[in-house]
Amino acid sequence: MKIRSILGVALLVMAVSILHAETQRIPEETLTQPEMRGAWIATVANIDWPSKAAIGDADLQQQEMIAMLDTLHALRFNMIVFQVRPTADALYQSKMEPVSSWLVGKQNGMWTDGSMPYDPLEFTCYEAHKRGIEVHVWLNPYRVTGGGMTKADIADDHVFYRHPEWFVKYGKQYYFNPGLDEVRQWLNDVVADIVERYDVDAIHFDDYFYPYRIAGEEFPDAKTFEAYPRGFDNIDDWRRNNTNLVIEELHRTIKERKPWVEFGISPFGVWRNEKTDPERGSKTKAGVQNYDDLYADILLWLEMGWIDYVAPQLYWEIGKQVADYEILLNWWSENLYGKKLYVGVAPYRLEPNAEKAAKLKGTAKAWGEPNEICRQIRMNRKNPKCSGCIMYPIHSIMENPLGLKDSLRNKLYLEYVETPTTKK
Repeated sequence: MKIRSILGVALLVMAVSILHAETQRIPEETLTQPEMRGAWIATVANIDWPSKAAIGDADLQQQEMIAMLDTLHALRFNMIVFQVRPTADALYQSKMEPVSSWLVGKQNGMWTDGSMPYDPLEFTCYEAHKRGIEVHVWLNPYRVTGGGMTKADIADDHVFYRHPEWFVKYGKQYYFNPGLDEVRQWLNDVVADIVERYDVDAIHFDDYFYPYRIAGEEFPDAKTFEAYPRGFDNIDDWRRNNTNLVIEELHRTIKERKPWVEFGISPFGVWRNEKTDPERGSKTKAGVQNYDDLYADILLWLEMGWIDYVAPQLYWEIGKQVADYEILLNWWSENLYGKKLYVGVAPYRLEPNAEKAAKLKGTAKAWGEPNEICRQIRMNRKNPKCSGCIMYPIHSIMENPLGLKDSLRNKLYLEYVETPTTKK
């Protein structure tokens, strides 16, 4: 028995030593630049979290979040972008907007009036920071319905019913009207509440400012433009100014409360095509342009210092004719005005199904081969102005398409340590 015990202890020590040796990595401070390694956690329509099985189940929700954070930590990620306001609702304890239907099944259907068994955002901040992972909270500024949610699903006490004059319908969805001062103030108040009460590392918006265009239908804000033109005689310029105003105001709202909390934007990948803007546009032929279609002048926000980082959604492959990943990576890196660049990449586009992959044509074949995401990460690292990437969505990482997790764990992220969040 003693010999077996001694042998067992020796084997255990040996195993621990081997594991320790295998996980030794170069200290982050010795690298030329820190690398942000992020993942989006989408909650709208229960894309990533919580699962539909966990709706209304606090214990299962916490288990699922911990499982995701543990996976990211093992893969050496150091940032999550957590969607906490997908449709003017809250996946946290809010006195301004209702508990999200994606969390409890129906807006304010349960866990209301302070009866939430836990605060998902507080819980996630604690568990993520414990693992050295930053929490960037992701809000959609103007969307009220979407992801299968309709007007009938909006809670009776929602601001939608208290101030119906703040909202418009475009297509089948409802939105806040970005042209109203009251709407901008409401959004600032929502952000201020989060920044003041939670230990978040950044506030994050994606590409949904003005909604994507619907063919043959104009966004219904002409009457607002007529009533409050603010000196503009062109509605497109006025719309861009509406977006500029809210970005500037949000920057001030955040920094006045906690100067260390960052403000980041993840826009559609093309600001403007070269044909539209020969001087500043990218050599692309995208069908959507931030400046012209979504009324988002990201370059102005960078130049004015209103945002701390930009994470353009470059969800295309290297070599794509109308929107080449390499061209856009270089274009964004040349238009940063000293701010940080985290590229948004798309593991959801990887195609592990051999039959489907065989049907991909042209450069799109890259999505059926191991491994376009890895090629993009390597390309990012060769660009001295790129500080990392964010992957969308997290469930695509968890599913390990084309061995993505294995490549990240064993090769791409091997030389990097987990970077603990700097506590304030």
